[in-house]
Amino acid sequence: MVVFQAILPIFGLIVLGYLMGRRGWLAGEAAAGLANITFKLFMPAVLFAGIARAQLSDGMSPMLLLAYFGPVLTVFVLVALIAHRLLGRASPLGLTAAYSNNVLVGIPLVTTLLGPGSLVYVFAILVFHSLILFSLQSFYSALGSGQKVSGVALLKNLANPLIVGLALGALLNVSGLDLPQPIWRVADWLAAAALPCALIVLGISLSRYRLRPSASALALTVVKLGVFPLLVWYVSGALPGIGHEARSVLVLLAACPSGVNVLAFVINQDDTRAVSSAVFLSTLLAVISLPLWMLLMSA
Repeated sequence: MVVFQAILPIFGLIVLGYLMGRRGWLAGEAAAGLANITFKLFMPAVLFAGIARAQLSDGMSPMLLLAYFGPVLTVFVLVALIAHRLLGRASPLGLTAAYSNNVLVGIPLVTTLLGPGSLVYVFAILVFHSLILFSLQSFYSALGSGQKVSGVALLKNLANPLIVGLALGALLNVSGLDLPQPIWRVADWLAAAALPCALIVLGISLSRYRLRPSASALALTVVKLGVFPLLVWYVSGALPGIGHEARSVLVLLAACPSGVNVLAFVINQDDTRAVSSAVFLSTLLAVISLPLWMLLMSA
C-alpha cells in the first residue's frame, strides 16, 4: 500500500499533463516553453545540486555500472538484431526496449520511494545513460542504412543541459569548494519546481500520441517493463559490492517506462506506430509493474 501511495502522485501529475495537452489548456508555444525551462533550467538544477552534495564514492562503482549497463547493452543488441532480421533494416526498437525514462520518472520515483540520498546511484547511471544509448543508436542507424556516422550528432549527446548540470555538480563536489548559502537556496528553489513540471511535461508529450496496440508494441513493453528489470535484478544480485539500496535503485530505473526521447530516432515512418505505442503503453502499465518490482525488492 505504501508503494502505491508513493507512486500514485507521480502518475497523477502525468495524467494531469495528459489532460492539459488533450484539452489544449497548455499547448503549442506554452507547452514548448514549459518543456524548455524544465529541461534547460529546472532539471539541470536538480542534477547539479544533487551530485554536488552526493558521496560520489558510493555511486561511481564499476560493479554498479556493470550491473545496469550490462543488461542495457544485452537488451539493446538482442532486440535490435531480432527487429533487423524481421524488418530487414535498422530501426529504433532496440533503443525503445533499453532506454528508460530515468529523468522524468526515475528521479521522482527514487526520491519518493527511497529518499534523496539514493539519487547518487541515479546520477551515476545518468552520466552515461543517454551518451551510450544515443551514440549506439546513431552508429547503428548510420551503419544499418549505409550512411556516414555524424560526429556532430554524437557530440550533441554531450552538449545538453542535463549533462552540463551533472558535470558542473561533479566538478564542484570534487573541488571541495562550497557556494554561498543564497546561491544554494536559488538552486534548491529551481530544483523544487523540476519534478512536478517534468511529470506534467511528460503527460503533455504523451497526449500527442495515440495508443494503437500492436504485437510489436506489446512485445517491446513486455521487454521494457519485465525482461530488462529482471536482468538487472539478477545481475546486480550476482555481482559483489552492490548493496540493497543500490540494487533497488537499479531495478527501479530499469523498470521505468520507455523514454519519449526515443521518438527522435524514428527515421522510417513505419516505426512511428510501434515506438509511440510502446512509449504510451509502457507508461500506462508502469503504474502496475513498478509497485510489483518494489514489492519484490522489499521482500
